[in-house]
Amino acid sequence: AGYGEYFVHRTGHGLGLEVHEPPYIVEGNEEPLRPGMTFTVEPGVYLPGLGGVRIEDDITITPEGAESLTTFPRELTVL
Repeated sequence: AGYGEYFVHRTGHGLGLEVHEPPYIVEGNEEPLRPGMTFTVEPGVYLPGLGGVRIEDDITITPEGAESLTTFPRELTVL
């Protein structure tokens, strides 16, 4: 959508004993996702002089596939 140059972080990372741990969800990482792994998907866009936004989803891999652990609503709340 034209914001690529403002996407300055990796897409996500593993969750476990540490807040940030492998697998790192980043271009070039070819590590397969396996059952039992839990990770974030948290793209962020930062516009200089304006601010930024980051939305995080937590995902776990099960033997059947991926399951979202995030229950936060996706509707935009205008304050």
